[in-house]
Amino acid sequence: MKKRNYKHYIRKAHRYLGVVIGVQFFCWTLGGLYFSWTNIKEIRGERLRHHHETVAADRALVAPKTIVEELQRGRSDVEIGSLRLVGILGEPFYEIKYKSAGEEKTLVAAAIDGKIRPLLTEDEARQIGLAALREPQSIRGVEFLTAENVGGHHEYREKPLPAWAVTFETGLTVYLSAETGQIGAFRTNGWRVFDFLWMLHTMDFETRDDINNYLLRGFSALGIVTLLSGFLLFFVSSKFLRRILFLRPGRRAG
Repeated sequence: MKKRNYKHYIRKAHRYLGVVIGVQFFCWTLGGLYFSWTNIKEIRGERLRHHHETVAADRALVAPKTIVEELQRGRSDVEIGSLRLVGILGEPFYEIKYKSAGEEKTLVAAAIDGKIRPLLTEDEARQIGLAALREPQSIRGVEFLTAENVGGHHEYREKPLPAWAVTFETGLTVYLSAETGQIGAFRTNGWRVFDFLWMLHTMDFETRDDINNYLLRGFSALGIVTLLSGFLLFFVSSKFLRRILFLRPGRRAG
């Protein structure tokens, strides 16, 4: 095979590989720039969030052991995972995470009298959403989320369900667990840009969180092949390199 032929094939392979992988290279670079030039706390809406839920410390509370014993009564399969005191609209509650019949479950009981707390109402979700903000905003809408209406593309992924989504006029959405009343996520417009670029970066167009998918692996391998073909093309096209590496000493001029 003549030299010009293998140069031609290397050049052609590099060109077509560049077309296939070039768009993804651009997405990786664009995403990398955005990720490195933005503040992750800003993306998560930390500056908008009021973090302190206060619970009165001078009130008589039911002993947590009492509620745990009531939960386990007559049930040998209940395994307690964690128990903590939380505040919901200024009232103290025990949040108990446990496993029963192999399923992860959560129980919220009033720390005052031990009564089980029902799911948050829409009005309560609005109050908690407003209280979660440092500066007041107008609510644009409230939505109740379940496993049926939250798909893989939803911005509230792999979080406790059911939940309430409280959306404000600025585009900010506060997600609350309907069981525990705790904030699950703050989603800003900046976060949505981040999430879209992250999807392009990982090439996971379904859940956006799987970095071990075959599409990403395949394009990563193609990227290496494209780079290597570029180096090879530079090598076979460089007269200077060929002269240094392949020209025999006896054939040198002079």
